[in-house]
Amino acid sequence: MKPRSSLVLVSAMVISSGAIAQQIRTGQQAWAGYADEKPGQRWKITVADLPEPNEAEAVGNGPHVIDRPQNAWPQAPAGYKVEIYAQGFEIPRLMRTAPNGDVFLADTGAGTIKVMRGVGADGKAATVETFASGLDRPFGIAFYPLGPNPQYVYVVTTKSLYRYAYKNGDLKAATQGEQLIEKLYPMAPGSGHSTRDVVFSKDGKRMFISVGSASNVADMDTHPEEEHRADVLEFTPEGKFVKVYAAGIRNCVGEAINPTTGELWCSTNERDNLGNNLVPDYITSVKEGGFYGWPWFYMGGHQDPRHKGKHPELKAKVITPDVLVQPHMASLQMMFYPGGQFPGMTGDIFAAEHGSWNRKVRAGYEVIHVPMKNGKPTSGEYEDFLTGFVTPEGQVWGRPVGVTTAKDGSLLVSDDGSRTIWRVSYTGKK
Repeated sequence: MKPRSSLVLVSAMVISSGAIAQQIRTGQQAWAGYADEKPGQRWKITVADLPEPNEAEAVGNGPHVIDRPQNAWPQAPAGYKVEIYAQGFEIPRLMRTAPNGDVFLADTGAGTIKVMRGVGADGKAATVETFASGLDRPFGIAFYPLGPNPQYVYVVTTKSLYRYAYKNGDLKAATQGEQLIEKLYPMAPGSGHSTRDVVFSKDGKRMFISVGSASNVADMDTHPEEEHRADVLEFTPEGKFVKVYAAGIRNCVGEAINPTTGELWCSTNERDNLGNNLVPDYITSVKEGGFYGWPWFYMGGHQDPRHKGKHPELKAKVITPDVLVQPHMASLQMMFYPGGQFPGMTGDIFAAEHGSWNRKVRAGYEVIHVPMKNGKPTSGEYEDFLTGFVTPEGQVWGRPVGVTTAKDGSLLVSDDGSRTIWRVSYTGKK
C-alpha cells in the first residue's frame, strides 16, 4: 500500500461539459485541494493510490463560514449559467423533485419541509410554501408509490419516519404526518451522524433508510450504541423492519436508485484521523448483504490500525466502492440526472460535496459529476462541475448539500453555507 510516485497525469478524450479533451489527475496527482478544483477537471482515485495511515497528520481544519463576498459566485463549465433560485432558509439540505416538478426541500434547521415551484421572470422560484413543520432535523424525502401519481410524501428525521397524505400539486400537508417508525434503532439524542435518507426500490416493495454511525470508528463489538448504525436498513413501505440490507457504510448520507439497473446507490462519508489522504469518501452501488468495512477495515480490505487484528474473517468480504473521491470531502446527496437539458449527461451522477474539516488543505465545497454508461461508472473517474465556494485565500462561503433537477432539467443545488438554492441551466453559449 505504498504511494506510487511514478504515476502522472493521464490524458483522456472525453466529450462532456462542453469539453473535448480533459486531463485526468490520478496517482499522487490526485491528492489535491480546493485550489485545484475547477469545472471540467477530472480525477481518478484507486485503491492502489492509497497511502499508509498516518494518524499524526490528523488536523482540525473546519471552516468558519463567511458571508459570500461581493465578487464570489459558483463556477460552472462553459455553456452553463448559475443563478440564485431561492433564499431565506435556516439550514437548507436535501431536496427531492415531485413527479409534477415541484421541488421539496428539507430545511433541517427550521424543522420544516418547503415546496418550491416554477421560475419567475427574475429566475427565482415563483412559489415557496411550507408543506410541513415541527420536525426534528428532517432530511430524507421520498414520494410513494412510485410513478406519476404518488399518494404520500415520506419524511425521515433523526429519530423517526413520517408519511403525509399527498396528491400532485399539494403545497401544504392536509393532515398531520403519520408516524410509521417511532425510533430508528438505538441512538442517543444528538449522537453521531444525524442525517437519514429514504428511498424505495424500483418495484416499490422495499424501503431503504440509511443510518450513519454514532462515532468516527468505535468498535461495534463493545459499543452497543452502534447497533443498526453505519447501515442501510430495509423496511416495508408501512415501516416494518425487514433486515440490515448492507453494513459497514459509515455514513450513507444520500441514497438514490439507479434508473438503468434498479440498484441502490449511496454517497458516503468515510472515517477521519488516519491522515490527510485517508480514507477517501465514495459514491457506490450498494450490494444486498454487502459489507463495506467500517469500523475494522476500509476499501480493498485494509485494516484500520486502531482495530489491529480484529475480525480477520471479514477482510476478504470488504467491498471496494465504485467511485472514490477526495478524502474528507463529506459527500452528501447524490442523484442520477434524468435528462431534459444537459447534453450527453442523461443517467450520469451529480453529487454534493459539503467540504472537509479533517484535512490540512481544504477539499470539497463543490458539486461533482460522475460519467456513466449503461448504468455503470465509465472508469471510476469524476469531474468537478460546480466550484467557487471557497475564496482564493481559503475562506469558505458556501457548502453544497442537496442536488435535484427542476421541471425543465436545470440542476438545483442547496447550499447551507450561504443558505441559498442555486440553479444551474444550460445555455450552450461558451
